[in-house]
Amino acid sequence: MSAGSSSRERLSTGVKLAYAGPTFALAGMAIPIFVYMGKFYADVVLVPLGYLALAIALARAFDAITDPLMGWLSDRTRTRFGRRRPYLALGAPLCGLAFFALFSPPAAFSSAEAVVWFGICFLLYFVCHTIFVIPYNALGAELSLDYHERSSLFGWRESFALVGTISAAVAPFPLIAWLSSQRAAYSLLAACYAIALATLGALAFLRLRERPKFASRASNPFVPGVRRALRNRPFRILLSSYVVGSVTAAIPATLLPFFISYVVRPGNDVFWTAVAITCHFVAGLASIPFWLAASKRHGKRAAWLTAFAIAILALGGAFFVGEGDIAPGIALLSIAGLAFGGQLLLTPSIQADVIDYDELHTGRRREAQYGALWALLPKLVAIPGAAIPLAILGAMDYQPNVEQAPQVVFTIRVLFALVPAAFSTFALLIAWRFPITEKIHRRIRAGIDAHARGEIAQDPLSGARLSPPGLRDVDEETGWLLDHFSPRELRRALSGGVTRLRRDTALSALVALGVCAACVTLAAFRVGDLSKQPGTLAVVAIALAGLALAVFLFHWIRMRVARRLHADTLHPADLRAHLAAFDPFRETPADGC
Repeated sequence: MSAGSSSRERLSTGVKLAYAGPTFALAGMAIPIFVYMGKFYADVVLVPLGYLALAIALARAFDAITDPLMGWLSDRTRTRFGRRRPYLALGAPLCGLAFFALFSPPAAFSSAEAVVWFGICFLLYFVCHTIFVIPYNALGAELSLDYHERSSLFGWRESFALVGTISAAVAPFPLIAWLSSQRAAYSLLAACYAIALATLGALAFLRLRERPKFASRASNPFVPGVRRALRNRPFRILLSSYVVGSVTAAIPATLLPFFISYVVRPGNDVFWTAVAITCHFVAGLASIPFWLAASKRHGKRAAWLTAFAIAILALGGAFFVGEGDIAPGIALLSIAGLAFGGQLLLTPSIQADVIDYDELHTGRRREAQYGALWALLPKLVAIPGAAIPLAILGAMDYQPNVEQAPQVVFTIRVLFALVPAAFSTFALLIAWRFPITEKIHRRIRAGIDAHARGEIAQDPLSGARLSPPGLRDVDEETGWLLDHFSPRELRRALSGGVTRLRRDTALSALVALGVCAACVTLAAFRVGDLSKQPGTLAVVAIALAGLALAVFLFHWIRMRVARRLHADTLHPADLRAHLAAFDPFRETPADGC
């Protein structure tokens, strides 16, 4: 069977279990980080919320560099173990160690020392998490090329993730009751998940195998790879919807303990927080078979859109939950869990279909680079969701472990319910335009097979006739080189000379570096002693600084290519041919194809 074939391709249960296993530990780690960590560090370790938010923003902004770098590196890795598997073996134990350290701050630390400890451990955790997760997710997209088998594989993966999530949601309450210490309980919980990730990561490394034909294909330069990925219209729609939804995706998880403690106020808030989280994720786990059946009967797109609608209704309803409404609150969280299960299952399966569409146009398999973009942009926009709500509560005079003022309670309700519902509605409107169905996907795979035979294929979305990548008017190496630049930049170079490219890229790099420096300076002025909250402006400045630094590095790479093109004296005919014919993912038929 060719690398392009997907006819009735099936995976064994053993392979599905080996691939799904690590998500048990990864999801188990996510709950303490995104749900319990904020309140643990604020109320137990006594780190001021504003500085906690600042450290979160700093660590997540660093992902702007590490995520795309890891995707590019994994796609270019060549070892006898493959492109992805070595990073599973390396990343799992490192991620586990960083996670354990994050939830084991020394009790003797002052607030200032605890801030530094948190910032370093949080940063190291996400760096190591990236080393493991980017190649791991990329491997899942290549294990099967079958439209429905992918849904089955990711159904197994997300089922393991939900089991891990449920276990992490339930575990803190009995551990705290047993050990009579939140510090000891979270440290023990972290040790268990760290060991689990190292073990399951090793099993995945030993059991899974990669496709030799995919690994043997030439890799692409980093910047053109990003540009071509963003030209992929189905990917742009999918990513835009996910990014908009991710702006506030972290808010319900981050604020749930605060919502239970200070809005619902049921008494024994640790217990009821665990119950609420458990019901949410049990509902998600139970919904997996339903969403699998719905996607087979009605298609992935229809099921995916339905999940969006259910989530919006449940989140909006949570605003009307008040003191003592523990049953309605848990019911709404359970309904949201049904939607969460559908989105968790269907999104990665749809993303894998989008990567096939990229292969039709480029002839390359770039799962990790797509996965890095998929992880990076939502992380950047999720910084407000993860950090700004904490900074807002700090600015509203939140006081730990006491009854909150009415304005703080109202702020928690708005942030927890209405803001995520509004952004989810916008994400649904974007997702409505997604074009790939099962029928379209079969035609995409047929086009890839035609290219493998050296034949012209047709783009099923635009109708364009596509020559095999190696037989186009512009040779592959030149095409990838010129794709370091936008069509507008190339047209200016055609009229004004290649020197224009050097000036344009240098100016863009300087502007990005200036923005980065300005944001860092602003954040530094906002940070004083721990008695004064740094405020939301410092958090936003740090997030923008990370993004600006990534943009600077992007343009710095382009500057080097511009100098190379100038030294090699680029032929205008190649430039004209590239602009006229080499336009992947265009919506009208390409000339000369």
